[in-house]
Amino acid sequence: MKKVSLAILVSLCAAAGAAYAQDNGITTSTDPAKAADIEQRAQDLQNREQAMGSAPAMPKHHKMAPHHHKKAPDASSS
Repeated sequence: MKKVSLAILVSLCAAAGAAYAQDNGITTSTDPAKAADIEQRAQDLQNREQAMGSAPAMPKHHKMAPHHHKKAPDASSS
């Protein structure tokens, strides 16, 4: 019985994995007009990045200065 349950579980996982792989949003097209459109958009993005020059797209994070903790007064010295 355990072997049958395990076999069913494995086959369900395989079926779910196949269904997920088919619905991942990546498509293949042989349409030259679509290919040209995508290549044009990629070129536009590349030109825009080059036009921005060396300006960073995201602000860089600065390191925080180390915090100096005050030591608590020693109870034995009072």
